[in-house]
Amino acid sequence: MMLPADHNFVFGVLSIAMMVCSRAGYFSSIFRGKTHPHVFSWLIWGTISSIGFAAQVAEGAGPGSWARGFGSATCFLLVILGFFKGEKDIRRGDWITLAVALSAIPLWVATQTPFWSVLIVCFIDTIGYLPTVRKSWLKPQEEMAVSYLFSCLGAAFSLLAIKQYTPSTWLYPVVLTFSNGALWVFLQVRRRAISLEMGA
Repeated sequence: MMLPADHNFVFGVLSIAMMVCSRAGYFSSIFRGKTHPHVFSWLIWGTISSIGFAAQVAEGAGPGSWARGFGSATCFLLVILGFFKGEKDIRRGDWITLAVALSAIPLWVATQTPFWSVLIVCFIDTIGYLPTVRKSWLKPQEEMAVSYLFSCLGAAFSLLAIKQYTPSTWLYPVVLTFSNGALWVFLQVRRRAISLEMGA
């Protein structure tokens, strides 16, 4: 099936719409005191998203990069909010995760091969989920699950919006589609498990 010539723009707009829904709900939940983001996760995601966004723009992703640009900017806003309204139970494992993620950035800079560069970016971004997963295992109600579902959809639509497909433009959105979707499933399962434990 042939896609219309302007499909990149259409899917780019849809990817932004999904990210707006994701962030609007997440910000609202924070200000209502229901969600407490883990600042380490958002710091890692913001840093790596900005790198991924720059790589996508440089490689000609076009509208496929819009969601990543919006996502990286709002990640840094969530870092600021995380300092004031985020998770306060910061453990040694969280510090180790942050150190590993940040120490891998020089390796990304030193890597000259585009494919290996994007693999390192994907690795660092995935590590960023660990503090949030650790926190959510104990307190899944303090994360807004549907926000990650919208982020998953935003990444999926951004894949369809890409103009030039290279590893630097498509691999990172693929990883984000699966990682955000997996976190949404994890939160749903963990909430249900806790509810059953409390009802027992």
